[in-house]
Amino acid sequence: MERIFEFLFKYPPLFFEQGDFTFGAPMSVRLWLIIAGLLGAATVASYTIARGKSTVTDRGVMAGLRVLLLAVIIVCLLQPSLILSTVVPQQNFVGILIDDSQSMLLADENGEPRNSFINKEFASDESELLGQLSDRFALRFFRFSDVAGRIDSPSELAYEGTHTNLSRALDVAREELSGVPLSGLVMITDGADNDNQPLAESLVPLQAAGVPVFTVGLGEESITPDIELGRIEMPRAVLEGSSLTVDVVITQTGFEGSTVPLIVEDELQIIAEETVELGPDGEPVVARIYFELEGVGPRRVSFRIPPQPGERVNRNNARSVQVEIRGEREKVLYFEGEPRFEVKFMRRAVAEDENIQLVVLQRTAESKFLRLDVDDGSELEFGFPTSREELYRYRALILGSVEASFFTHDQLQMIADFVSERGGGLLLLGGHGAFAEGGWQGTSVEEVMPVVLTSPADDPQGFFAEVKVTPTPAGLTHPAVLLGVEQDQVREQWDSLPTVTTVNPISQVRPGATTLLSGSGEQLALEQIVLAFQRYGRGKSIALTIQDSWLWQMHADVPLEDQSHEIFWQQMIRWLVDGVPEAVEAVTDREQVEPGENVRLVTNVGDSSYIEVNNATVTARITSPTGIVEDLPVSWTVQRDGEYSVEFRPLEEGEYEVEVTAERNGETLGSDKTYLYTAPSDDEYFSASRRTQTLRRIADETGGRFYTPEDVSSLPEDIRVTGAGVTLIEELDLWDMPFLFLLLLMFMGAEWGFRRIRGLI
Repeated sequence: MERIFEFLFKYPPLFFEQGDFTFGAPMSVRLWLIIAGLLGAATVASYTIARGKSTVTDRGVMAGLRVLLLAVIIVCLLQPSLILSTVVPQQNFVGILIDDSQSMLLADENGEPRNSFINKEFASDESELLGQLSDRFALRFFRFSDVAGRIDSPSELAYEGTHTNLSRALDVAREELSGVPLSGLVMITDGADNDNQPLAESLVPLQAAGVPVFTVGLGEESITPDIELGRIEMPRAVLEGSSLTVDVVITQTGFEGSTVPLIVEDELQIIAEETVELGPDGEPVVARIYFELEGVGPRRVSFRIPPQPGERVNRNNARSVQVEIRGEREKVLYFEGEPRFEVKFMRRAVAEDENIQLVVLQRTAESKFLRLDVDDGSELEFGFPTSREELYRYRALILGSVEASFFTHDQLQMIADFVSERGGGLLLLGGHGAFAEGGWQGTSVEEVMPVVLTSPADDPQGFFAEVKVTPTPAGLTHPAVLLGVEQDQVREQWDSLPTVTTVNPISQVRPGATTLLSGSGEQLALEQIVLAFQRYGRGKSIALTIQDSWLWQMHADVPLEDQSHEIFWQQMIRWLVDGVPEAVEAVTDREQVEPGENVRLVTNVGDSSYIEVNNATVTARITSPTGIVEDLPVSWTVQRDGEYSVEFRPLEEGEYEVEVTAERNGETLGSDKTYLYTAPSDDEYFSASRRTQTLRRIADETGGRFYTPEDVSSLPEDIRVTGAGVTLIEELDLWDMPFLFLLLLMFMGAEWGFRRIRGLI
């Protein structure tokens, strides 16, 4: 289209965008043109008074065509022209930034790698494009991937970079050429930017300096056929033996409607496999897969889809995730307000779980309590904790059938803070002293609950209903509801369990809460919410509104070998303590880096009440794969209370252990351990198609233009017109444009044709 425009108007569209329109005819010529215009008016008048076979309409049409013809002639005589500011040849510099990452070696549909364009147009002495640029500008070449720097020639490119940082490339080139007249930067890349540095921070200085960036996009906008593993939602630390539910995002083009296997491996051993049905081209599919990890310590878990026939890129079919399997014994406080079977059977369900310590505090009479599984005689000796330090020792809290009036106002607020500030898990069980029937409306704990409380029934006998429990669509994929069977058997397994009872009619959850189990029964006017949860502050709250889950084990219809009740409670309590933070918690900003890359270690430090501490002494002990130990001080960031950070650079390939210890006034506040894996990255093979939108943004926001290899030939002339640096003013004639000549012919031919048709010749 631009070539047609240039043929008609003599110059490309960019000249008209950048130039100022003017007339070059002197005043004397303009005066004569005014006289010519008056004569033209007289000609029109002569047509209107003419007689003969012509009608008024005929005379009007012919007069209009002659006026238009005269107008074109007058425009030509006015000598229209464009005033352009163009750069002075060989007095300005142009920086050429070339992508040196591995994605440049990917082959396009024609079988040629992307770097073949670079070799042909920028590394060859026979390149016409490079010759035109060299004739007009002093060229400076840069390579960029995760780092950027000057090179003497594109022949030095190795295409070994495993990351691409567009922002860093622009910054390096701008700073390197800041002392010379710079007409612009040319960036040749596929547009991939996988280093997460904000692009806007690099574009603003270029805008301020008036330096345009001309982007040349390589590669296809869609690689077909191809399958790619995207984001993997998996925790960085889990309790040993926990059932994991992991979501894997899969995108594809060219395999619509196909089924592929998703394989999960732990140290080359297959631990799970799931068949995934792919959707329409370009639409991501979320595959959910279940597995358990045994053994304590750091682990690399790999997810992969075997390469499919005809697939263009294979190295984006697999991802690995670093996870730590923790073997700690997690303490959970279960406070029950009355003797009931739930205590006995819940304890029995988790008795064999070495990672769960269920501490039971059961009220037996006024101010009398039964304590089970406590560490020593002083634990809970005065009943329910009265201080945050005492309560915050536990990672989760289960409240049974105990009325709200049992607690003081401070204890109620402490329970709410246990979830929101400490980040603990809170499980609320149904019973006569629970929810609205226990007077929990209006308390600070009500806000934490995932369910909406209504006024208790006026019936003095209270409410009672038998409930048949059924998983919701969300529950069918939740580990706590799976009951140890395959996903397609979950609903059938729940249908086989007997009915249970509730004395707490609850039919509504809070906005943002999720229902996992619901119930129905003859005594229920509305569907009963049986199991629901929500995130609240740093923690989570769960409501289980039935009062006798033990029937799922002891009912006469339940076979002796059925372990549904035990599995339900094991997974419930593991879920309850999952993700609960410690007072001192350390994490790296990335779980995998390459040797030599900087890593930021962030540590959050709190005291025994989980109040942020800013005056702690924090030390990180980093152990390399070969056993080299390095101690680094970790400094308070100032921006956030209790947050400390330090950067370090792992040089060896393999697994690093990072142990952080926090002290204050000689007293240890706590410690935490995390792991980091260093290995070469395959990031360049993910989302490897051309990022046209990113490249257009860079060009548009800096005043440059976007090109593809097909239209890049106009680049030298475009820089000459739009570039900065040392410039001069050029005046380009427009009177001899082919378009004006065609207009003359068109109007002359139109009048002759009209006269011919009307028989006026």
